[in-house]
Amino acid sequence: MCLPLLYARLEKIIRDLVASGAFQRVEEILEQLCNDYAYAVHQPHARNGGLIGLAAAAIALGTELPRYLVNIVPPVLACFTDQDARVRYYACEAMYNIAKVAKGEILAYFNSIFDQLCKLGADSELSVKNGAELLDRLIKDIVSESAASYISVLETSSLDDDNGTGGEPQNLPTAFSLQRFIPLLKERIHVINPFTRQFLVGWITLLDSIPDLELVTYLPEFLGGILKFLSDQNVDVRVATQTCLDKFLNEIKRISQVKRGLVENKKFKEGGKRKRQESIDSAGGRPTLEEGDELDSDALNDDDEDSMEEDWIPGQDVEINYKEILDILTATLDSPLEEDCLLESLRWIVEFLDICPEEVLPFTPKILAHMLPAMASTKETIRLAATRVNSCLMDYVVSLSDESDVNASQGAVSMNHRLSLSQDKQDNSSLGRASISNSRDNEIRSVTPGSGRMSSAAIATPDATQIQANLDYTAAVNSLTLLFLNDHEATRVAALTWLIMLHRKAPRKVLAFNDGTFPALLKTLSDPSDAVVTRDLQLLSQISRNSEDDYFASFMVNLLQLFSTDRKLLETRGNLIIRQLCISLSPERIYRTLADCIEKEEDVEFASIMVQNLNNNLITAPQLAEVRKRLRNLETKDGQTLFVALFRSWCYNAVATFSLCLLSQAYEQAYHLLQIFGELDMTVNMLIQVDKLVQLIESPVFTYLRLQLLEPEKYPYLYKCMYGILMLLPQSSAFAALKNRLNSVSSIGFLQVVPRSMGATPASSNYDRPNRLKGREDGAIRWVELLEKFRSVQDRARRSQRPNIEIEDTLSAGVSEFRIGEASPESKNRDGMRGGAAGPPVPLKDQAPPVVSPPVKRSGLGRQFGRLGGAVSGKNRRNQ
Repeated sequence: MCLPLLYARLEKIIRDLVASGAFQRVEEILEQLCNDYAYAVHQPHARNGGLIGLAAAAIALGTELPRYLVNIVPPVLACFTDQDARVRYYACEAMYNIAKVAKGEILAYFNSIFDQLCKLGADSELSVKNGAELLDRLIKDIVSESAASYISVLETSSLDDDNGTGGEPQNLPTAFSLQRFIPLLKERIHVINPFTRQFLVGWITLLDSIPDLELVTYLPEFLGGILKFLSDQNVDVRVATQTCLDKFLNEIKRISQVKRGLVENKKFKEGGKRKRQESIDSAGGRPTLEEGDELDSDALNDDDEDSMEEDWIPGQDVEINYKEILDILTATLDSPLEEDCLLESLRWIVEFLDICPEEVLPFTPKILAHMLPAMASTKETIRLAATRVNSCLMDYVVSLSDESDVNASQGAVSMNHRLSLSQDKQDNSSLGRASISNSRDNEIRSVTPGSGRMSSAAIATPDATQIQANLDYTAAVNSLTLLFLNDHEATRVAALTWLIMLHRKAPRKVLAFNDGTFPALLKTLSDPSDAVVTRDLQLLSQISRNSEDDYFASFMVNLLQLFSTDRKLLETRGNLIIRQLCISLSPERIYRTLADCIEKEEDVEFASIMVQNLNNNLITAPQLAEVRKRLRNLETKDGQTLFVALFRSWCYNAVATFSLCLLSQAYEQAYHLLQIFGELDMTVNMLIQVDKLVQLIESPVFTYLRLQLLEPEKYPYLYKCMYGILMLLPQSSAFAALKNRLNSVSSIGFLQVVPRSMGATPASSNYDRPNRLKGREDGAIRWVELLEKFRSVQDRARRSQRPNIEIEDTLSAGVSEFRIGEASPESKNRDGMRGGAAGPPVPLKDQAPPVVSPPVKRSGLGRQFGRLGGAVSGKNRRNQ
């Protein structure tokens, strides 16, 4: 007899036994099919026969199948793992027939069936895969129809037996349990086979589409695994995964909007009730009894209408664990190789900053640690996404109220709330009489996507103190400080930008001078990026502004120590650091403090270099224009104290001290300094500084000085200073430039002086100084002490450098001869074109003969400036 006829006969036998009520005989037949055939492990043909027999029995049992599923399903499931492909195929076919008859009852075995289908989805045999796909499709249909509400008939029958009467089905467990399924899904979600991944994504999408299951509640259990699917090489897997994640995110948005709308509506209704109660209380002394009864009736009606309005909205009771989701997202940020996964995590964080920013805030340190490096990614998409997260997160942190502003912000919120309630006073009564359908429409309209961020801010504002407490400033600062070591400039700049913002937000919680962050900030000044150094200086300046004076002094001391140990930093970044600090802080305060520190410096060489650097910035930096203006005004007490403070530390550098006097228009004292220069050892470094000073005299900063050369009778010591510089210089380009400048004004000065000298004694022209200079002789500035200070400091410097004097002298002579020899042909050519001769190039010590030339009888400059001025100017006029 052929197999189909045998199975048809078996089916007829079982159907007859069921009809006659011989259930014991049915159990014996099923037991024989299972034990003798379906469980025959190494007999594939027997197993195939057993599977077909069990399927036929299930069809024959019909409505009586549920009580026998416990006997039929396990052997079929066991055949799914058989080595023979035909056995696996017949197992799929048998389970298909069983499920088709059992329908919702098969959901009690969903986990086992799902587990086997998950494995068969990657089966090597095409027939098995096709059979598994058909079975999978049927199970999905059953789940879609029955998973949310189906209760097994076995449960209801047992309840009927216990109670004797009908029970309450709503208290019974459903056949399908999401809680039992999630652990299995969590275990399987880490597979790498693309077919299995496709299978899992399909089931997750299906379960999420069933409204009453609310799979989104369990999202943290499998989100980490499904995010990794985005890096799968199979395009279909990536597309399906992206679609699934988009649905989850949209569902989270919708649930958040619904809850936000309910909160707003609740506040609105409470405000309306409060206003009605206040109106009743205010009129409580006037109404009659009947009026009072009417008011009570209205209040009761309002309560009834409010209870009717509280209609259920899908999603209002769904709980989403934002914290665990954010834990997974931030952990995923630390996977730079999985770009698609990283990109999706950044997108979710941006959306969460709109949905629940207060939940994102505690994760700020972890997000910063991984997000800021992503801002320097070579992938433009990742870079743009990280930049967007950075902007949104920073905007939210900035929007948080400071602790000092919390009370004021709460007052403003309550005032705005009262104003909005008063404006909607007339609308409350109409809303109170709304129907259930209108109430639902109003609630849905109140949670439109466009109002998401506004509503979130409105909810978060009253709890500003609590929200700000959720931001771990210490952890955030530690994360940002570690990013100073990052290789990418954009990351380091972003980290410093965050520190600046956080310190501005909470100066008492972020970056104190005595914590471990301050040395890192000082070390960052050596960063090769100018942008990083600039931001670092902004932060250091900001800390200084919000700290005590002791901190500022300590900051300057540490800065000098850094320059002292890292001379390359001083050479390459000294000007940038000083100028940036002067932008953010008071330049005068910086220079006063640095001057006090330098005056106590033991390292004479470093002090000289530092003073030279500060002096160059003092003369040229636009940020120090106000300081220069104050120094030129020595009539005031502030100008005098500033000049004295700088002079005492500037003494470490002779040329810088002379420049300071020129800048302050203290020309007489500058001339006295030049006389002391004759006692000093003119090193190569000093000659270079004098050369630079001549160049600075030609700059716009000293425009006033050059104009004062037109008034020799008013500024006689200025001429002496200029000619003194000329005598110090070898015949170089600087010598020629200064000489040309003095020659260009000599004739003008002579014409102005001659008429005045005819009616006045030479003494009056020499010492007729303005009141500004006379004031200095009244004791406001103790010039003698300052000059003695300069002399003593220079003597100490000379003693400390005594072992190197012979080397310096040799280098000085060599460089002088080289510079003179190099510049002399040019000087000679220039003099030749003017009609004068400057003479052959000679060493510095042989310059005496041209200096002691006899004075000219046209004695304007000769009498006024003595032999020094007359020699240079008179000789040139005679040669012309």
